[in-house]
Amino acid sequence: MEHTQIEMEKIKYWRTELVRFMMAYKFAVEELSTKISILQEEFQHIHDYNPIEHVKSRVKSPESILKKVQKKKLPLSLPMIQENIRDIAGIRINCSFVTDIYKVANMLTKQQDITLIETKDYIKNPKPNGYKSLHLIVKIPIFMSDRVENVYAEIQIRTIAMDFWASLEHKIYYKYNKAIPKELRDGLKEAAFTANELDEKMERIHNEVSELKEADQLNSHIEESITLPPEFIALLSEHEKHS
Repeated sequence: MEHTQIEMEKIKYWRTELVRFMMAYKFAVEELSTKISILQEEFQHIHDYNPIEHVKSRVKSPESILKKVQKKKLPLSLPMIQENIRDIAGIRINCSFVTDIYKVANMLTKQQDITLIETKDYIKNPKPNGYKSLHLIVKIPIFMSDRVENVYAEIQIRTIAMDFWASLEHKIYYKYNKAIPKELRDGLKEAAFTANELDEKMERIHNEVSELKEADQLNSHIEESITLPPEFIALLSEHEKHS
C-alpha cells in the first residue's frame, strides 16, 4: 500500500511538472505576441508605414517534442529538453520587405527582457534548397507563482514571398515523404530565385515611392515656409498701384 502511495505521488509530481513545462512555453508565445502586437499598433497609429504584415505562433505538441528528443537522442529529462530543444515555442513574422526583417529583429532584440541567444541568417546565407528566413533564438523570463522560468523561443522573420515559398516547399516535402524528385527540387530552387527577384523589385519600387513622397513633403514645406504675410502682400499691391 505504501509503495502504491509513493508511485501515485511521483505520477502526480511529474504530471504537475509537465503541465508547468508546457505552460511556460505557452506563456512565452503569449508574451512575445503581445510585444509584437504593441509594435504593430504603434506603427499603425504613429508611423506612416507598418513593417509587420502578419504574425503566427505555435507551441510544439508533446508528441512532436518526443520525436525531437528521440532524433537528438536526449534523455527523458525536462531540464535537458528545455536546454537542447529551443524551438518548442515559435513565432513567425511576415514582413513586406527584406529591410523590414532586420528592422523588426532589431526592435525585438533591443527590448530589455529579451536575450538574443543565436542568429541564423538564411537570407544572407540561404539553404541549398533555396530556403530564406531570419531565425532568432531568444530567451524570455516567464514569472510564475513560485518561480521564474527562462524560456527559449524561436522567432522566424521573413517576407511574404519567402513565406509562400517555404509553405509550398513544406507541403511538397511531406507529400513525397522527404524524398523530393530532382525535377521538383530544381523547380523549387528556380521558384526561390524568382521569389528573391520579386522581393528585390518590390523593395526598389517601395524606395522610389518613399523618395517621391519625401520630395513632395519637402516641396510642400518649402511652399508653406515662403508664404508671404498678408501685410506684405497688401504693401506690394499698394506699390503696384502707384507704379
